[in-house]
Amino acid sequence: MRVFLQQRPEGAEAPRYVQLTLQPDLFGGWELLRESGQIGGRASLKREQYLLQDEANAAFEKARDSHLKRGYQIMFTRGAEAPI
Repeated sequence: MRVFLQQRPEGAEAPRYVQLTLQPDLFGGWELLRESGQIGGRASLKREQYLLQDEANAAFEKARDSHLKRGYQIMFTRGAEAPI
């Protein structure tokens, strides 16, 4: 599951983005990848490991909802039945 969120640009500054990806790992667990940065600039990547899919889904939804509250907008989703 993947969701790409972006803030509206302010002035001449490039917009900030967050990409959340939830995927199974090679050992039967789940990993949540959080990539964030400014479009065209540097980005950071954080990885969180979960043993259970339910825990991983809850973390994914919590991260998505917190960014939506901060003014990010969903630009693209993949693999999710309902993006919001």
